[in-house]
Amino acid sequence: MKAMILAAGLGSRLKPLTDHCPKALLQAGPYTLLEFAIRKLKAAGFDELIINVHHHAPMIISYLERNLNFGCEISISDESDQLLDTGGGIQKASWFFSDGQPFLVYNADIIGDLDLSALYARHLKQQSLATLVVRKRVTNRYLLFGTNSQLCGWENLQTGERRIARASSDPLMQLAFSGIHVINPEIFPLIQTKGRFSIIDTYLALAGSNLITGYLDESQLWADAGKPESLNQAGEIAKLITFSDRNPV
Repeated sequence: MKAMILAAGLGSRLKPLTDHCPKALLQAGPYTLLEFAIRKLKAAGFDELIINVHHHAPMIISYLERNLNFGCEISISDESDQLLDTGGGIQKASWFFSDGQPFLVYNADIIGDLDLSALYARHLKQQSLATLVVRKRVTNRYLLFGTNSQLCGWENLQTGERRIARASSDPLMQLAFSGIHVINPEIFPLIQTKGRFSIIDTYLALAGSNLITGYLDESQLWADAGKPESLNQAGEIAKLITFSDRNPV
């Protein structure tokens, strides 16, 4: 199975750690963030990967070469000329997903024990255009879901902005996106935006006429390592998660 790891970010919230190191190569317990993402995907059967790079891109490429791609088949989507955000990054890598099968996208910031195989199986069963992993956690920005976990909108509590993409007769549920999603490649012809754009904007644009659903992650071990206050927490969580093909550190 195929998957994409988003590893091109500048890591601005983690400065000065990311001044001379890409965020994906920061250490979280026994793993770099990138190693954790690769091993987690590989353990779930995703061994054909594409990784987008921008900030300190040569360091990531060299790191993968030194570690023999951790036993996976890995391609690089080079965004050195322009950082494309999540939507643009996924669109640029669309050539990699020409087999017509749903693919998983994993943000390298995320450390956790979510069962990716169960997520993928749910996506296949629901036949959604995209399945978004969400959690019940406190944040300023929420995705809004209606009946049968269908994506209906988005809101920013800090600014008061609210966007409704699909009408719902039921009260909408606020859930926070976790940066992990499964996407059908049929989405690519539907994307009208070019260049740099957010995949969330795309989902909101398509949710009115396409089935885009949420997948509630209630696992106990989870952290967003993209923020200084949670990088250490991510490291502690990573210590609790082991992969059978990795030698102890």
